[in-house]
Amino acid sequence: MSDTSPTEPTDPAAEAFEAQRDRLRAVAHRMLGSHADAEDVVQEAWLRFSRQDPATIHNLGGWLTTVVGRISLDVLRSRRARPEASYDDGLSELMVTTVDDGPAPEDDAVLADSVGLALLVVLESLGPGERLAFVLHDLFAVPFDEIGRILGKSTAATKMLASRARRKVQATERTTTVGRERREVVHAFLTAARHGDFEGLLRVLDPEVRLAVDTADGVIVTLGATQVAAGAQLSAGAAARGREVLVGGLPGLVSWREDGSPLSVMAFTVADGRITGITIVIDSARLAAMNLPDPE
Repeated sequence: MSDTSPTEPTDPAAEAFEAQRDRLRAVAHRMLGSHADAEDVVQEAWLRFSRQDPATIHNLGGWLTTVVGRISLDVLRSRRARPEASYDDGLSELMVTTVDDGPAPEDDAVLADSVGLALLVVLESLGPGERLAFVLHDLFAVPFDEIGRILGKSTAATKMLASRARRKVQATERTTTVGRERREVVHAFLTAARHGDFEGLLRVLDPEVRLAVDTADGVIVTLGATQVAAGAQLSAGAAARGREVLVGGLPGLVSWREDGSPLSVMAFTVADGRITGITIVIDSARLAAMNLPDPE
């Protein structure tokens, strides 16, 4: 996008926008789960604001939030046909901790940051409207009537969207706080993968599980238990040479090659006793950016 962003405000309009920038970036990041996309959305919001007469905007914060919401909604809708586009580069920023060096299993969830992988995974399962309603209202206290104007829906319909999204998020939060049970599910998956047990894989995979594999050539996304189970050979190799870790508070696995270089990092999201999301990083550049433990 254009580089006309006001890095050093020299007029009241630019100063007013800069005062809102951090909050707008936070809104966009929670909506999209991607730092790069959030920056692009905020930049587009600045371009639209710069073409307006500030005197006609009576509530700048509300106006900018609406603009960011609408742009983010367009991005979310465009992703429906390109699921790989939603994968964030933020995995390299998440904490990777060995289980024996970390806190008690029941306290695993505290390692996840405020937009940790678990929340991003469940947000990805929401429709664009649900995601916008939940993020803007529950996380940023935007009134339902304003969200309804963004979505083109009534206030009552917007409340229903947020309520449905909230139930999905709360269900995931309840199950992701139980560390030992989550790891048992992951162990079952890895054991089944190692032995080529297709039926065993299906028993622990949610029917709508989402697998994202980050390779040097881009992100490969697979949706559905049957498809994920059929391609579990990568998991089998990692299971044979891996070390149990926590990735952003999620149960995971780090594996290495024989020469000691990292082969992959895996992270699992578990809800209701089944795996709902798997993220695997095999891109060597991204692995090099992560703070990984030494091989055992």
